[in-house]
Amino acid sequence: MWEQIRSNQIRSVVLTIGMGALLIVLGYVLGLYFFDSPVAGLVIAILLWVILSLVGYFQGDSVLLRMHRAKKIKPDDHPRLYNVVEEMKIASGLETMPDVYIIDDPALNAFAIGRDPKRASVAITSGLLQKLNRDELQGVIAHEISHVKNRDVLLMAMCSILLGTIVILAWYGSRFLIFGSMTGSRRSSSGGGGAGNVIILVVALVFMILAPIMAQLIYFAISRKREYLADASAALYTRYPEGLASALEKLGTSTGQLKAANQATAPMYIVNPFRKKGMRASDLSSTHPPISERIRILRAMSGASFNDYDQAYRHVHRGGKGVIPASAMAAAVVPLAAPSQEERPVEPDEIHRARETSDAMWRMSDYKTIPCDCGARLRVPPAFKQPAVRCPHCGRIHQI
Repeated sequence: MWEQIRSNQIRSVVLTIGMGALLIVLGYVLGLYFFDSPVAGLVIAILLWVILSLVGYFQGDSVLLRMHRAKKIKPDDHPRLYNVVEEMKIASGLETMPDVYIIDDPALNAFAIGRDPKRASVAITSGLLQKLNRDELQGVIAHEISHVKNRDVLLMAMCSILLGTIVILAWYGSRFLIFGSMTGSRRSSSGGGGAGNVIILVVALVFMILAPIMAQLIYFAISRKREYLADASAALYTRYPEGLASALEKLGTSTGQLKAANQATAPMYIVNPFRKKGMRASDLSSTHPPISERIRILRAMSGASFNDYDQAYRHVHRGGKGVIPASAMAAAVVPLAAPSQEERPVEPDEIHRARETSDAMWRMSDYKTIPCDCGARLRVPPAFKQPAVRCPHCGRIHQI
């Protein structure tokens, strides 16, 4: 996997240089217009980026998980999910078991986050847990684990901060420019006239409009490339590309929107979470490759190695350039595999998966579950202070 990591590092340098150049030019223009000193604008831009980067590096994962109200689980909270994460951790060769979180949201999505493989987390929505069988769940978790293994999560987190810095400077700068031009409050530079100020104003406004767009295009282009690599790695870890392909089909037909989604973090999810409410996960997504294309590539694989994925990619793209580093494809062919009927554990149906996930969410919210003889299951909130509760169906009194 070091070949992929090295390839990612090279692209990371290119991405950082490109977006960093946009940030420097934006700071230069703002400093020239507002302070008559490009250096002042550069200092403000770089200082803002450094502060946000430090916060993002040390606290970014906690902020994102709190934003989604994700709940950390233990092995007993949701054994099926925890066991699948353990399996994929072993298959990928990851040194440390990632923390596992469940997001109480009916939307179908998942993401991984963490500044390095030793401090990583995997989060999955309750809606996705209810919809996926074990093979599909393995495919999704393997995809997210590969982002951790290939150090994608750190890069995308840092790039989202760089993008956010550009957007913040552009947003506030454009507002001050418009307000200043309307009120005439900006003082003229000591050696310039009105015409010079107008030219600077026009250039500044144009750049402030284009800079966030260009930065976001670079950000999304790199995100798409990494999704292909993560799909290829997931097929290698599970040796069963159909599992991820089937999961992507269910994700593609979903219409729910993740409540906490935003444009800056959109590339971190397994599918685009920022589509319009009630719309299916479209192929025309700037943050991710087309879902139908990803499915076709996975189902065109004759084996489960990087070479098999690259050949399938070239076939779908009609002989286009592959996405896997050449040195990584020297590995031996990995045959496709799926558990035999004897080895396959008893697979719960969707109703049982929904109940399993619901029970886990109640327990993690400190609710007490009291089974009644009539078949009802009473949920007692942690703030309930009475010594007993009555079943609303049969009237039986239960002591707490």
